[in-house]
Amino acid sequence: MLVTYLEASRDLCEKDLILFGAALAACRIIGAKLPMAGRATKQSSAIPAWRKRIEDRIAKARDIIGRLTSFRSGNNRPRLVRTVRMVFAGINISLFQPYITQKLTERIDT
Repeated sequence: MLVTYLEASRDLCEKDLILFGAALAACRIIGAKLPMAGRATKQSSAIPAWRKRIEDRIAKARDIIGRLTSFRSGNNRPRLVRTVRMVFAGINISLFQPYITQKLTERIDT
C-alpha cells in the first residue's frame, strides 16, 4: 500500500509526509513512544507544568495525611512508622508517647 502512494506522489515534500505518516502508524501499532521535540503541539490541550507540579504536591500531601491518620488510629506497620518518622524528622519526638496523638493531629491539620 505504501508503494502505491509513494509512486503517485509528485514531489519530495509529499513523499516525506507519506513516510512520516507510515512511520507514525507503525509506531502506534507496536506501541512505541514518540518524542514530542520538533513537532508542533497544541498548547490549549496540554496541562501547564505549574499545574502538574501543584497537583503532584496535593497528591503527595493527601498520601501523607492518609498514612498519618492510619498511624493515629493504631496501625503500627513498619512502613507507616517509617513515614511518620520522616514527617517528624528533625523534631525530637518519640512516636509511642501519649502526646503523639496531639502532634499527629497538628501535623495533619497543617
